[in-house]
Amino acid sequence: MKTVIGASLLVGSLLVSGATAANAQAKPTLGPYGYGAVKLGMTVKQAKATRKVVKKTPGAPSNDGCSGWDLKQFPTPKDSVGVYISSKVGLAAIFAAKGMTTPEGIKIGSTAKQLKAAYPHIEKTFQGFYSITVPGNKKAYYLFDITRGKVADYSISLNKQDCFN
Repeated sequence: MKTVIGASLLVGSLLVSGATAANAQAKPTLGPYGYGAVKLGMTVKQAKATRKVVKKTPGAPSNDGCSGWDLKQFPTPKDSVGVYISSKVGLAAIFAAKGMTTPEGIKIGSTAKQLKAAYPHIEKTFQGFYSITVPGNKKAYYLFDITRGKVADYSISLNKQDCFN
């Protein structure tokens, strides 16, 4: 009887730890190429095919502007967007939501000290943000806003994005 109980406990613990490991692996990060299936550079058609985005604002009528989208998992308030898609360069930027992290562990609420430890070569821009080339993707950069010593907002964008300054 002890053998059966012990085997049952072992199988149960393996099932639980396996589910936990699967959940940890399933949680996507913001970077180095996007967020989960939503990747920088994707066309509107490709982004829509992921079924992970919803359109919020149309692009310019001449079709050489940017349209605003949200990640379905992270809807934004009425007058904002979480993703920009450019008719010229494709998916240009993804803005972080609470719960997202970079592969280096930075998230909204991380301290400036943690940010600088994760990205030792980060530089302050003349606008007051902190910027660095995304580790593992030299075609993109992170932009962090630090308020009261903590990361208030951040994004990942293509170097050649044309949707905002």
